[in-house]
Amino acid sequence: MKKRSMLLALVAAGVAQWLGASAASAAEKFPDRPIMFTVPFPPGGPTDAMARILATAMTQELGQSVIVDNKAGAGGNIGAEYVARAKPDGYTIMFGTSGPLAINQSLYKAIKYDPRTSFAPIIYVGYLPNILVVKPDLPVKNVQELIALDKAQPGKLNFASSGNGASSHLAGVMFNGIAGTHLQHIPYKGTGPALNDLLAGQVDMTFTDILTAMPYIKTGKVKALGVATAKKSSAMPEIPTVAEQGLKGYDVSVFFGVVAPKGTPQDRIQILNQAFSKALDSDAVKKAFAAQGLEASPDRSPAYLASFIKTEVDKWKTVVQQSGVTLD
Repeated sequence: MKKRSMLLALVAAGVAQWLGASAASAAEKFPDRPIMFTVPFPPGGPTDAMARILATAMTQELGQSVIVDNKAGAGGNIGAEYVARAKPDGYTIMFGTSGPLAINQSLYKAIKYDPRTSFAPIIYVGYLPNILVVKPDLPVKNVQELIALDKAQPGKLNFASSGNGASSHLAGVMFNGIAGTHLQHIPYKGTGPALNDLLAGQVDMTFTDILTAMPYIKTGKVKALGVATAKKSSAMPEIPTVAEQGLKGYDVSVFFGVVAPKGTPQDRIQILNQAFSKALDSDAVKKAFAAQGLEASPDRSPAYLASFIKTEVDKWKTVVQQSGVTLD
């Protein structure tokens, strides 16, 4: 009886160990169902297009479907709030941009999340440089000539934007602040109308993303004065930066980062980070993103994105205050 009891105890211990290992293995398996990839903007735009490229590559990397889920509205706030409130299990993540992950924190009066504390950063994907373009007949060839022209006739020159509080508006505010210029802001309802009036010569200039401006620069329909980021654009390296033309510290771009709800387990954050990194290294994604003018992230760690978001929130808070714009 004693030997039998010992044998039964050993068998029971082995079964318990096996069951424990199986349960742990099941718990650690991630993902085991589709992941919802929230885009806080409408379908068809550049952010949506990049998200779909990434979703296809991520589906291959993870062996589970990554489904783009557009939740647009309030400059990206509706989608961001949705993700901030989602269950923190790694199955709801967001492809965010400078708006919902930085600018909106200072721009909107009633924002229900904080990009610095409401999310678990996953990866900084990259950024799309803004560029200063002017109408072809404006008698300037570079940034310093533009500044001189403005100071010779203060308040006469203007710049178009896609709307109050948009990055194209705040880029002009930052330019005025650093250069001491008096460029007058003319807001439009979207990038398209603003660009159309620039092409028609109705406005003097705009600060827009390089993807939008590139075909018009190449055909001579607009004149590029400077890339608005600290480094030159890989897509158009012949164009100098605004900063190297005398406006030290001038840096305006649209950045793209992936985040999850706060509290998402770190092991799942790491799995997603590694899968996104592999996706970004794939030839198909690199080729597609390069064609859109996207610059690669200098650091893909979650910690870097967390630090970058905090820096961007602080930077844009100052610019938004200078603009005097707030939105409901």
